[in-house]
Amino acid sequence: MHKRIVTVTIAIFAALPAALPAQQKEAAPPPQSDSSFIDGSGTAHVTRVIPVPTTVSPEAQKSLARVISDAAVPESLAERRHKTDVWQAQAGEESRVLYPVNVADQTIAGVPAKIITPVTLPEANRNRVLINVHGGGFNSDSGSLTETVPIANLTQTKVVAVLYRLAPEHPFPAAVDDAVAVYKEILKTYPPQNIGLYGTSAGAILTAEVAVRLRQLGLPLPAALGVFSGMGDFSQVGDSRAMYALNGLSGHLDPPAPGIHDSEYVGKVDPRDPVLSPLYADLKGMPPTLFITSGRDILLSGTTILHRAFLRAGADAQLVVFEALPHAFWNNPHLPESKEADQIMASFFDKHLGH
Repeated sequence: MHKRIVTVTIAIFAALPAALPAQQKEAAPPPQSDSSFIDGSGTAHVTRVIPVPTTVSPEAQKSLARVISDAAVPESLAERRHKTDVWQAQAGEESRVLYPVNVADQTIAGVPAKIITPVTLPEANRNRVLINVHGGGFNSDSGSLTETVPIANLTQTKVVAVLYRLAPEHPFPAAVDDAVAVYKEILKTYPPQNIGLYGTSAGAILTAEVAVRLRQLGLPLPAALGVFSGMGDFSQVGDSRAMYALNGLSGHLDPPAPGIHDSEYVGKVDPRDPVLSPLYADLKGMPPTLFITSGRDILLSGTTILHRAFLRAGADAQLVVFEALPHAFWNNPHLPESKEADQIMASFFDKHLGH
């Protein structure tokens, strides 16, 4: 059992001070007690000493206890894409060991895609399909395999992973347009009540964006949506983005600047455009939607805020929040919690997709 204590200092800055050099930070002894101070501007300066929780699996405890530097590591876009591609290929193969499937490349409506099919496709499931829009910060592919392989296997259903155009070369609405083009083509073969649409992180954001755009176009909506660690508002940031990095309580984190974020994706579009930011769209009539996030998710706020907007619109919206884990933890196929999350996703789609 891991007993390591994680000390967390959280400051939500109104004005950002210059960052201390990494060597100076490491030289200072970590705080050993909790403290909090609210300054005159309302900025919270908080220190918390947080043990590795025993409420998660031993595998998750080990993952949370990893020592990760909080130093910034400059990385070009080309380097990020290369590293992400290498990791996704490896994690995808690890997923295929646990969840055997077939993977093929295809072009649909001019858009490249991966087709993930179960080794055995039951006759009853041949008339249904899932569409995945992968994560990766809109500028890389961090999920076309890890987000699809388990779901195709568990639902015994074909999954189409849309390899949409990436920012910054192709800002909004390029990714939405690509996903809509694939959806329209799939509608020629599958009835909408047999189609599900889902994604993680950037793909979760895209899922809601695409649903809003489909309704604008007067197209039938899919039978179900999966918003797995996403958000619906590019005009402001939620609380969790000031507290958590991609690895949760460890790793580099810059306090969020006020105003528009993810500008390379947003481009010159109004950040409150109802497709870009579905929080400002009319969400009445949205299909049943499953929201999943976790306690140390950088997009915990964004996911729960959008979930409440779906509820206010009268949608059948379910929210599942996993304890303690960081952003998109289900991309690690070896955690018991990942297997549980994948099963929750699969069961949701099995319930709502026709046969």
